[in-house]
Amino acid sequence: MSGLLVDNLSVHRSGRPILTSAAFTLPPGAVTGLVGPNGAGKSTLLAALLGLVPATGIARFEGHDLPTMPRRDRARLAAFVEQTSATEERLSVRDVVALGRIPFQSALFPGDGRADHAIIEAALAETGMTAFAARRFDTLSGGEQQRVHLARALAQQPRLLLLDEPTSHLDIGAQLTLLALLRHRAGRGVTVLAALHDLNLAIRFCDHLLVLAGGRVVASGPPAEILTPQRILAIWGVHARLLHDPANNRPVIVYDRVAPGARLHNPD
Repeated sequence: MSGLLVDNLSVHRSGRPILTSAAFTLPPGAVTGLVGPNGAGKSTLLAALLGLVPATGIARFEGHDLPTMPRRDRARLAAFVEQTSATEERLSVRDVVALGRIPFQSALFPGDGRADHAIIEAALAETGMTAFAARRFDTLSGGEQQRVHLARALAQQPRLLLLDEPTSHLDIGAQLTLLALLRHRAGRGVTVLAALHDLNLAIRFCDHLLVLAGGRVVASGPPAEILTPQRILAIWGVHARLLHDPANNRPVIVYDRVAPGARLHNPD
């Protein structure tokens, strides 16, 4: 089974390059972290993979050209958890998660109600949201809403799972639980690509990293090889040291100070 193949993927907005000639391959059944400073193009890359923004180039998964696939067919193959996603509809948590089953239903073939129910309940349980199932979605906290959107994506039973800053609204316990869930899904053959800001979480949980800077892929490979002090300084403008964590045999980043002249980047 082939993984995700991306070649010469580019996005321009108002004549300005946002993503330039991105090219990489991701093996199936692995967790890849997409890292880079604010404004690097991470959100744009994830959207371009699914044809959600106009782009040129190739984004192919399991032999399918993702951007040009019919929307329903693509939703049966890939799921996307956006950084923020609100609704004004008065939906319950279970209703939102049930949206993940829509690609598998139609007027002629409404689907197997019992099977759909079991998948929805399993997604709620896996994300720790069973007790919230009857609550209105718009009454939840940002972190709780994020977990509901993940449950909706899991209900699609995707083979490719894309996530844009999935830990941004979560406390540390929920972050660790979510990333362990992603590793579990990858162990079952799902290809996972998640944009992450916390480099220590990326080192700990990811099999592979893609580094974006200035709209370009500047590095790709195993986390311990990619996140060197030299690269952290060059990309993030921060002096850092790597310490060895004997508990998981992976490095831990200790940040020392911001380099003189380093500037804040605009958000994606």
